[in-house]
Parts: sequence; C-alpha cells; structure tokens
Amino acid sequence: MAIDTCIFDAYGTLFDVNSAARLAAEDGTFPQLADTWQRLAADWRDKQLQYSWIRAITKEHCDFWQVTQAGLDYALEASGLSGDDALRDRLLKLYWELSVYPEVPDMLGTLKDAGKATGILSNGSPEMLQGAVTSGGVGRLLDHVLSVESVGVFKPDARVYDMVGRAFGCEAGNVLFVSSNGWDAAAATGYGFTTVWVNRGGLPMDNLPWTPAHVLTDLTGIPDLVGSL
Repeated sequence: MAIDTCIFDAYGTLFDVNSAARLAAEDGTFPQLADTWQRLAADWRDKQLQYSWIRAITKEHCDFWQVTQAGLDYALEASGLSGDDALRDRLLKLYWELSVYPEVPDMLGTLKDAGKATGILSNGSPEMLQGAVTSGGVGRLLDHVLSVESVGVFKPDARVYDMVGRAFGCEAGNVLFVSSNGWDAAAATGYGFTTVWVNRGGLPMDNLPWTPAHVLTDLTGIPDLVGSL
C-alpha cells in the first residue's frame, strides 16, 4: 500500500527538547547551568517519559504539562538546583517555545508539495503543542495536530495510534509514522504503521517485540523514503 499520510511525534522528533535548557544556559542569566544543562536536559526528558509510562500503566492520567513539570522538578533536584524558582520558571517558559530541528520546515514542505497529508501525534497537551507549532512556524505545513488528551492515555497505548485513522480517514498501511523514540516507533510498528526511528544519538535498538522498519539519523531523508515506498 502506498504511503499517503506522514505522522510525526513532536518532542524530540520535530522539536528539540534540549533547546530549553541550552538557551537558558546560553543567555548568561543562570551561570549555574553552564556545566549542568546537558545533564539537566537528559534527566528532564527521561523522567518526563518515565512518568508518562507509569501513568498510562496505572491509569492515573494527567496532562503532559503536569508530567513535564514533575520531570523538571526531579531534574533540578538531581542537579542540585532545586529551590531556584526563577530558573524553574524560565525553563518552563522556554519549553513552550522549543526550536524545530533545522531540516523540519523544508522536509514538511517537500511532503506537502508531493501531495502527502501530514500531522503530529503527541503526548503533549493541545496547548503545549499549539505553542510549539506556533513558535516553530510549521502550522501551515500540518493538516492535524493530534494530542493524546482526546483519548486520555499516553503512548504507546493503541488508542493513541487509533487517532490517526479517525482524523485522516486512512488505513494503518498507508501511514508512515516517524518518532525519535525507539520504543514509540517499535510500538507503532506493532500497531501496523510503516515506521521510522530518527536515531539522532546513535543509540542501540531497543529489545522489543517489534522493530522500526527504517532508521535515519535525522529527518532530511523522509521525503525520499516516502517516495520509494
């Protein structure tokens, strides 16, 4: 079946989740971040994801903004920076203004020029996603921005992937699903999507029941891949 719909995870895939901590470190206001921002960013992201999985498993859903704040609080404490309210507020504000990766606008534009439907499928709350899409300037290149808040559970629950078919009126076999999270791409493979894992960090493949169909180091090659499928 030909690919006519290209769906992207948001955080870490289209939007650089490290950019909040990096920008806060670069502006000089918080010199305490100079040597710690990379660890803080990694801990923040790890806990954000871990908390979403635990909430999905235990059926204790909350929106992703609450999970994001909880993850940041852990990361700040782990870096010895807890109690700095000004730093916490700055990092959270920057998370609503994440940078897109450099190749994103041209990649999405090429897909649209080729007549492909495009969208986001994300754990993010609708408000968070709107903030990121607006700051990244990619709204006109997306047909739908889908948040898990519509179904009240985080990825990789199948009800999240079901949202794509309902929104786009397509079959799973017509969808290319792209994520920077290996576990997300693997679970989407099990669901029936053709998948791409964007492995920017050169990480090992997760040992899961499913394997992403394709692995790329960034998003530049997505249009050519879609054209070959």
